[in-house]
Amino acid sequence: MATSAPAEATRGDSALASGKRRAFRSVQEAREKLTYKSGFRPEFEYELLMMFVRNALSGAATTPLLALIVALGAMFWAPPRELIIWLATVFVSKGILVALCRQFARTPRDDAQTPVWRAKITAAEFLYGVTWASVAFVSPATQGEAANTFIFAALLVVISMRMLFASTVQQIVYAGTLPMVIAIVVRFALLDSPFFWAMAAMAVGVYIYFVWLMNGWNSTVLAMLEYRAEKDALIGELEQSKAISDEARLRAEEANLAKSRFLATMSHELRTPLNAILGFSEIMRAEILGPHANPTYREYANDIHESGQHLLTLINEILDISRIEAGRYELNEGPVTLADVVEDCHRLMRLRAENKGLKIVENFEPDLPQLWADERAIRQICLNLLSNTLKFTPSGGTVTLTIGRTPTGGQFLSVKDTGPGIPESEIPRVLRSFGQGSLAHETAEGGTGLGLPITKGLTELHDGTFELKSKLRYGTEVIITLPRKRVMEALPRVSEPGEEKAEARIEERPRPQSTRVGSNKWLANQH
Repeated sequence: MATSAPAEATRGDSALASGKRRAFRSVQEAREKLTYKSGFRPEFEYELLMMFVRNALSGAATTPLLALIVALGAMFWAPPRELIIWLATVFVSKGILVALCRQFARTPRDDAQTPVWRAKITAAEFLYGVTWASVAFVSPATQGEAANTFIFAALLVVISMRMLFASTVQQIVYAGTLPMVIAIVVRFALLDSPFFWAMAAMAVGVYIYFVWLMNGWNSTVLAMLEYRAEKDALIGELEQSKAISDEARLRAEEANLAKSRFLATMSHELRTPLNAILGFSEIMRAEILGPHANPTYREYANDIHESGQHLLTLINEILDISRIEAGRYELNEGPVTLADVVEDCHRLMRLRAENKGLKIVENFEPDLPQLWADERAIRQICLNLLSNTLKFTPSGGTVTLTIGRTPTGGQFLSVKDTGPGIPESEIPRVLRSFGQGSLAHETAEGGTGLGLPITKGLTELHDGTFELKSKLRYGTEVIITLPRKRVMEALPRVSEPGEEKAEARIEERPRPQSTRVGSNKWLANQH
């Protein structure tokens, strides 16, 4: 067990490091794609070629099927042998193109040389386009007007399909479609007819229109790839930030665990000699073993005892706030009367208030039900608030203690003073651990700055709310509110066994008047 924790920590560190490296690589690649801006977008070469390959593989059977239909249609004017030869060349060239596409798809991206593969696929596409273009020259002597129109329509359909499938790579598009356009123009130009010349011109115009559409599709695809690269960059940055956050969280947890161990160890190591200091200084201050030869020694013993008490209080506060922040503070809950706890705290602080010339006023709502809470925690909340109030309220001031019901059915404790108040900008600082306002540095009575954070933490452990209201030169008020579910309400009385039947028999008894009437009738019948 002793070696498992370091091993787990090592594995966690290696996992975080590998995650950071992967995130960094993805961010770097995405940023490189977005950094280079060129007309041909070489940063997206692989993605564009892969999109063409996937389109070619998904429609591998489409154009061969169209070639078969064209061959069947051409049998009306062309010899079957020539059509079979042409059909075989189309199938062979298509097979070469599909084989190259499958081989490229199986090649890992890191090993794929995109320019080389693009050149190979472009050559195969050119061969495929030439085989399709050769259909225009199958038995040209036997072709009539209907045959030429049929070939014109078939080749335009093939051109449109190739542009649709290969629009992501313009180099491949031109390699596969230009041979067919040239074949149409040459075939119709050789015919001595203005009609076919017009069809050749129309073929060129349609091709230019298809190219214009293809450029629009290509721009859309490039924009989509740029958006995807930006998304990948953002995801990579988020992963990198998450890896850094996980590492920071791990370091914070380790630091928190080390702090808890340190405090637990130091608590024992400090309390043991501190108890001896407090005990012996108490004996020396009280002169239990005999009077001091020099009265100054008794004053020194008193100073030692008071310093020890202050140090013990400081240690207890540090331990309390560390347990609260770590979520390890355990409440020992039971029925608590809020008024009794506040009165006890008032009694403990009365002498200190009188020595400073302060007046403490109680304003308690009567007949408050008990609370289900930790009495020690509630007492510490009240003592911390009273101690802070007496510390910073000047002589002649007034401290008002108020307890009562909230509109929602809970209970609240309010401690209000007529002190100098806290500047609004310093309120968040005084609520942090070891945080102190400017007034604490100006007065002789300082403190550790843990009273209010401990009070706030204990209140939240009871599902309550902590509210600090203060205004400079108008005083300060702290309101502790405990929810309704903490209030113990009296349950209705449960009837004893058999008591309900007795009550039912009593209710069923006839009234005295009706009894008398019935008895008179019975007597009359007897007479």
